[in-house]
Amino acid sequence: MKKVSFKLMFMIFILIMGIVLIGCNKTLSKKDEAKAEATSVKVIKEADVKKDEDSGLSFSVLGDVHEDVNNFNEAVDDLYNIDNKQDALILNGDVVGQGLDEQYVSMNKAIEANKSKLPKTIIKNIGNHEFFDYRKDRNTQDDVNEFIKRYLDFSGEDRVYHDKWIEGYHFISLGSESGNTKELGSVKAYLSKEQLKWFEETIKEKYEKGKPIFIFLHQHINDSIKGWNGSDQREKVKKILSKYPEAIIFTSHTHLPLEKINLSLNNPYTMVHTGAVQYSLVIDNNGKITRPSYNEGIYVSVKQNKVTIKGRRFKEHRWIFSKDIEYKK
Repeated sequence: MKKVSFKLMFMIFILIMGIVLIGCNKTLSKKDEAKAEATSVKVIKEADVKKDEDSGLSFSVLGDVHEDVNNFNEAVDDLYNIDNKQDALILNGDVVGQGLDEQYVSMNKAIEANKSKLPKTIIKNIGNHEFFDYRKDRNTQDDVNEFIKRYLDFSGEDRVYHDKWIEGYHFISLGSESGNTKELGSVKAYLSKEQLKWFEETIKEKYEKGKPIFIFLHQHINDSIKGWNGSDQREKVKKILSKYPEAIIFTSHTHLPLEKINLSLNNPYTMVHTGAVQYSLVIDNNGKITRPSYNEGIYVSVKQNKVTIKGRRFKEHRWIFSKDIEYKK
């Protein structure tokens, strides 16, 4: 009965989400629409993004893999053909569809099988599906602790929020400390006071004006999707980010295609939507929901204070958008 109940609850969530998203075109502000339109570009040749020896930093961000090994392999192959010298790969949450040992084993095997094509540094962030077991109903605190332990074993981290310096650039990962509980619900990120304080202090480290800082959180913090709140702590996160125009935060979770929404500038920080590897959520004008397997993600290159962010549809081997951001020192 619990299994049926959970699946029914999940299907109801998808339907509600569809109703929320059907008005997505209308809920995007004119400013956001202009930003999205401004970042749309035609297909770019592969030669335009090949990495030179002196090209600085490059990395990619994949969200919502959901243990889809075939799409993961497809994304890895495409990214390797674009840039075979990337410095890092960020798996931005929902790496698994459920937080089960066998799904983590599956993803570890996929990563190992692609070892020759992947960068040495792989950052694995937590999402909401890491707290799921479809055989259960809502999580108890013991369940939450067990799900976090499995994630930590997989990621090699000491806690769900963490940071790393790569080629002199700061990479900061935020992460939910609970999930799928009666109090929190099944999809929101919970960021404790301790985590927010850590974030406020960590983002200051070795700060240089004009030098980009990269932040990652699975759940979205933007307001463009009315009625869908990625985290109750999102305003506190945005308040911290607002002190750093150089901050670029990457979020996933919504499964919206990159043609619908991609990035937002001058907040004063930058927000980037990563798209989704396993499937995208597309709502037509009649409210019909489809889940095409576009297999999308983000490629980033950095040269000093200039950042180029590109959205990629791996299945079609084409770019969806490209944007250059140059910071004043």
